[in-house]
Amino acid sequence: MYTPPYTVAAEADSLALLRAHPLGTVAWQGPSGLEATPLPWLLRGTALSEGLRLAAHAPRANPLVQRALAQPQEVLVIFQGVQGYISPNWYPSKAQFEKMVPTWNYSTVHVHGRLRAIDDPNWVREQLIELTARYEANEPEPWTLEQAAPGFIDQLQRALVGLELTVTRIEGKAKLSQNREEGDQRGAIQALRQRGEHGLAEAMEQARDGHVPPSSR
Repeated sequence: MYTPPYTVAAEADSLALLRAHPLGTVAWQGPSGLEATPLPWLLRGTALSEGLRLAAHAPRANPLVQRALAQPQEVLVIFQGVQGYISPNWYPSKAQFEKMVPTWNYSTVHVHGRLRAIDDPNWVREQLIELTARYEANEPEPWTLEQAAPGFIDQLQRALVGLELTVTRIEGKAKLSQNREEGDQRGAIQALRQRGEHGLAEAMEQARDGHVPPSSR
């Protein structure tokens, strides 16, 4: 991924984005060329130097699963954070300088690693419990696997296969107008807020201070 120095995101910010935007698209080499598979992931670990893993599950019939069951795969998982269009009309300095064009601001994380399949119903069940608990946590009455029809989860476990990615490299990028002067940054942030794009506006505000927030709005 092309990352000019001012766009490079720190590892901690990249992991925060991953937690806030857990749907990652797996790019992998299929029998007929490159394939892409979107999956929700759980991050296990706190730093690359201490060992990081990503955990997911997918139907047994999924070609990615079939490939990983045959042998571990080298893959790239792409996580997309906040993003949006930026108009040059939002820059106050446009009145002094005509050499301006629209751009697109965004934050993204590319995770490289080795993917293996885990054909174990108990592993799948634990992954389902963890995934559900995390995203049901803010519900007034959190849903749990025990609320499903008797035997249904057992049947589901057999139809799913676990996927675990051992992370070898993380690339984080935040292109959030850090290269613009402060007045132009403020103008773009104000325009975004007026349009209701508060997540991108907040990310740009914090990027000015050298920190990229994992906004999920």
